[in-house]
Amino acid sequence: MNTQDKTTHFGYQTVNETDKAGKVADVFHSVAKKYDIMNDVMSVGLHRVWKSFTLNTAGVRTGAKVLDIAGGTGDLARGWAKRVGQTGEVWLTDINSSMLTVGRDRLLNEGKILPVALADAEKLPFPDNYFDLVSVAFGLRNMTHKDVALQEMCRVLKHGGKLLVLEFSKIYEPLQGVYDFYSFKFLPTFGKIIAKDSESYQYLAESIRMHPDQETLKQMMLDAGFTTVDYHNMSAGIVALHKGIKA
Repeated sequence: MNTQDKTTHFGYQTVNETDKAGKVADVFHSVAKKYDIMNDVMSVGLHRVWKSFTLNTAGVRTGAKVLDIAGGTGDLARGWAKRVGQTGEVWLTDINSSMLTVGRDRLLNEGKILPVALADAEKLPFPDNYFDLVSVAFGLRNMTHKDVALQEMCRVLKHGGKLLVLEFSKIYEPLQGVYDFYSFKFLPTFGKIIAKDSESYQYLAESIRMHPDQETLKQMMLDAGFTTVDYHNMSAGIVALHKGIKA
């Protein structure tokens, strides 16, 4: 099988690997301007709590170098910048130009000037052993080769550095039925009303179901080169924060 014939998942669809990035790009080009509003609606504001927990438990120090991957509209990058101070360095990156533009403009409007880069997580344009911390929030599940992306995140981290992956995960089984009903009935409807795009939010609901569960992602991070990995479930497992340490 050659590269052109390899397939992967785009939500519940099976597509050629070479086509997935373009399809994901179309989703986020479409929803970029309404992304933050939709996050508040979809999660009833809980995404702010999940991100706050991530920021507050990271142990980032003044002067640290931080890379935020798939940083989109800049929520985590803003938080990291506050914590590292003027002597630190925070990069906001995303593979999607529309999302990155929204994030950059938001930060500029707040008077925050951070380095910004259009970057593919599978081919990070940064040197080995450079960052103290790498974060990716709600972006890993959209990547075609998650294993390659995790290896790249490990590569750019300093020895002793930390990777934080905040991502939708496997909800506790008794709540699965209610969660599925909400995800597949309400999310596309909200998307249609607010973002004028129900299909993108149908994909987002499906992509969550196709993403590895907590233990599988933990093993993937270990396989990528992290020596210590643990995770913390939030909101009954709707999301999980995985923490990996590079030896």
